[in-house]
Amino acid sequence: MVTVLGLSRLNRKLKKLPAAAEVAIKTAMEQGANEIVAMMKSLVAVDSGELRDSIGWTWGDAPKYSQRIASVKSASGKLTLTIYAGNSRVRYAHLVEFATKAHENGGLYAGTQHPGTSAQPFFFVSYRALRRRTKSRITRAITKSAKAVAAGGS
Repeated sequence: MVTVLGLSRLNRKLKKLPAAAEVAIKTAMEQGANEIVAMMKSLVAVDSGELRDSIGWTWGDAPKYSQRIASVKSASGKLTLTIYAGNSRVRYAHLVEFATKAHENGGLYAGTQHPGTSAQPFFFVSYRALRRRTKSRITRAITKSAKAVAAGGS
């Protein structure tokens, strides 16, 4: 699981803001998630396209069988965003991301040798490339909302 630096400070700020501020924060979180997912989809190795098509984000928990890149929760628990790859048909996102070593096959091809695969990173590299921008966008949304509240706006 990924630890987000400054999350406790973010949670303290969110407790102080009115519910109306959540709209701006939610929009910033969605924009960041969309950018990360778009980069992941552009970097992933495509064979059948199923892995690329399984990449996404959702409010709440990730779908069953998916690999989670990050989950961010607000102090109120209302805003939980999860970025993921994989589903019930695509359970190999981690193998593409991190590689496989040479091994002897089992099952239908028992006894044959698998040569292994090289890593084709798309998952965490996308997150690392865009996490600062996303965090800054969320921070700006909080600041703008706090200033609006301080000025008497919603």
